[in-house]
Amino acid sequence: MSEKTNTPCKTITIALTGASGMPYGIRLLEILLRQRYRVYLLYSQAAQIVAQQEMGLILSSRPKETEASLSEYFKVAPGLLSVFGREEWFAPVASGSNPADAMVICPCTMGTLSAVAVGMSQRLIERAADVMLKEKRPLIVVPREMPFSIIHLENMLKLAHAGATILPANPGFYQQPETIQDIVDFVVARILDHLGVAHELMPRWGE
Repeated sequence: MSEKTNTPCKTITIALTGASGMPYGIRLLEILLRQRYRVYLLYSQAAQIVAQQEMGLILSSRPKETEASLSEYFKVAPGLLSVFGREEWFAPVASGSNPADAMVICPCTMGTLSAVAVGMSQRLIERAADVMLKEKRPLIVVPREMPFSIIHLENMLKLAHAGATILPANPGFYQQPETIQDIVDFVVARILDHLGVAHELMPRWGE
């Protein structure tokens, strides 16, 4: 299996919001941590509800509790995962002087997408995304909605013009997936490709 030749990111911010599709974000988190990438994790209040509903996963309102529990669950070394609160403005991701190498909003609600598109940084997630755009660093947005209204589409176009990658959670089926995990891995594999992170989640086309 071929690997991407571009230099991978070292520190990646993952933002979980309240759209359906939480398994995508958690699987992405798992792969990055197991490959020993440093991850900054942010999540919205709605994401806490969706995580429990879709996965039975408790994301505590106390970030350090989530940091400890997820580090233990994924068996990662201390310091690889840092979880920040919604208004923790002293977090590294809040400033262009210390940004992550890349950021992924997965899954991304239309509310978060619109806030980022218009630069309305009222929460840390939106501010972190704004930092990525202004510092010209990779921002990958994984919207999970259907159908898209013209407002959604215009906001996606605005973000694409600003330098973001719009990567909808639209799995392909040419790999003949047999499980839900196969479907999840298809989307996560495409995210990893755009981050320059090597993986073996799925065969590559033509191999």
